[in-house]
Amino acid sequence: MIFKDIWLDVKAVQERDPAARNALEVLLLYQGVHALIWHRFAHWFYNHRMFFIARLISQIARFFTLIEIHPGAQLGHGILIDHGSGVVIGETTVVGDNCTIYQGVTLGGVGTRRGSATLLLATM
Repeated sequence: MIFKDIWLDVKAVQERDPAARNALEVLLLYQGVHALIWHRFAHWFYNHRMFFIARLISQIARFFTLIEIHPGAQLGHGILIDHGSGVVIGETTVVGDNCTIYQGVTLGGVGTRRGSATLLLATM
């Protein structure tokens, strides 16, 4: 399932970014795709209650991509993070399928109360 999600993310970039020439270029050169790949693995560990390794993976991803995605965030299929520097996606965030997220966006709850903040975003 992880690899299918990664492939759908690559295809989403190809379909929605006119500068994307081919899947190999997208896979190797797009920081948004890299952040999503790291997140898909971190999220698997998070769902299996291995929180430390999940957070470690997400912090390594943040260091390399400048995109911060908490491993608890639920991301749909076909996500495009375009020019992603400064994107922050918090633990309680739920992003729907086929969404585009641009640079400098913060998604998630604010404040110190615990709970669920569901954000379903879509662009057409």
